[in-house]
Amino acid sequence: MYAIVDIETTGGRPSDDRITEIAIVLHDGSKVTGTYSTLVNPGRPIPYEITRLTGISDDMVREAPRFYEVARKIVELTDGKVFVAHNVRFDYSFLKSEFHSLGFNYQRKTLCTVRLSRKLIPGLPSYSLGKLCNSLQIPLNNRHRALGDAEATSKLFDKILRLDKPEEFTHLIDGEIRSQTLPPQISASQVMALPEEAGVYYFHDERGNVIYVGKSKNIRKRIMSHFAMDYKSRKSIEFKNSITDITYEVTGSELVALLLESDEIKRILPKYNSAQKRTGEFYGIYQQIDKNGYVNLYAQHIKHTNEEALVLLPSAMKAQNFLYRKVATFTLCLKMCNLHKIKGPCFDYQLKRCQGACIGKELPEIYNARVQEAIDSFSFQQENFVIIGKGRTQRENSVICVEKGVYKGFGYFDASGDGLSIEQVRKFVKPYAHNRDIQKIICGYLRKNQEDKLIRYATSTEVY
Repeated sequence: MYAIVDIETTGGRPSDDRITEIAIVLHDGSKVTGTYSTLVNPGRPIPYEITRLTGISDDMVREAPRFYEVARKIVELTDGKVFVAHNVRFDYSFLKSEFHSLGFNYQRKTLCTVRLSRKLIPGLPSYSLGKLCNSLQIPLNNRHRALGDAEATSKLFDKILRLDKPEEFTHLIDGEIRSQTLPPQISASQVMALPEEAGVYYFHDERGNVIYVGKSKNIRKRIMSHFAMDYKSRKSIEFKNSITDITYEVTGSELVALLLESDEIKRILPKYNSAQKRTGEFYGIYQQIDKNGYVNLYAQHIKHTNEEALVLLPSAMKAQNFLYRKVATFTLCLKMCNLHKIKGPCFDYQLKRCQGACIGKELPEIYNARVQEAIDSFSFQQENFVIIGKGRTQRENSVICVEKGVYKGFGYFDASGDGLSIEQVRKFVKPYAHNRDIQKIICGYLRKNQEDKLIRYATSTEVY
């Protein structure tokens, strides 16, 4: 038995928006056995653009039941049945969210007519409900109203049912129910073939374009968790439905995966990645020693100096706020951090938050020790080091290189190469760009107690 469901809503986000109409068409596998539909008062105004699309207005739902008043009926009608919908994760996620707000965990087996159509009726120009019905000469009345769309979906489901022999279709349905969390064009066998190793993975659209880049210690597990999520918006459902292929690159090292992901996002600028896309780095935090021997920190646009920045930040305001946080954390002086430009003691000295470096009361060596602690918390301290970690196989090591505080890149070399000099290991490093995200990744990684081997060196002739 199947419950074919369609809903209309106030918007595309199950976590924020509400249902305005629901229709359920019951199907026993050979014919329709009953229908149910009702408007639902969402308890909030319906946006104008939604009313234009669906025709459902605030006046129409004013006297309609609230969701909690129809929830029992929905539970009863769908109990013991497979929940069927066109783009099922959207309708199912909204119902789960509505039931969750009532303290009820709504769980049903689900089946998506988009996935079924793609599998059994390949080659169509579009699998949206309207265009699919047009291609298959299925009548679609009252488009974007719940009952009209649910009835059209039931006719589509009827047509799909008749494409295969009953026993073959039953086997197909069982497989599809188990695969419902997957994108329509991704098979379970494709996911199961993914490695359970650290690396970077790429989601591609039908044109082969990379639309998302991710990383994980376990590629298969991470991708399966991607697909198992209840999607929160139309955009997230659009993202999932756009995925037609998955590729990957095993890195062995978790840190290499983090670094490669960051670089690939900046290089490719995938449509559905939001973080780490910025490529311009504009302000740096620098240090200098004044005439009295105090280490001063200051923010400056990177174009105005040839000095190597301790850390890079994307704007003057972020750089200034960064310094304010370090002043508060390490009891630094506002004047010594170029944040208080007046004669005499800084404002914090009067509040007893500064120990008097601004007026020479605190000795330079004592103040500078705290400055160094602050620098240690966010920079590589202009160090030279390599990080030796896992490779892509047991016979291989990964190497990440930082010189004078600047990330140079990563590479791989034979794990049996004990006694190699840093210079020899360095030759295996493929160059990659240094930026604020990379510095943040490496600093964060070094603060943890990792298994990777950190080797600081003064000259490249040293042996690791």
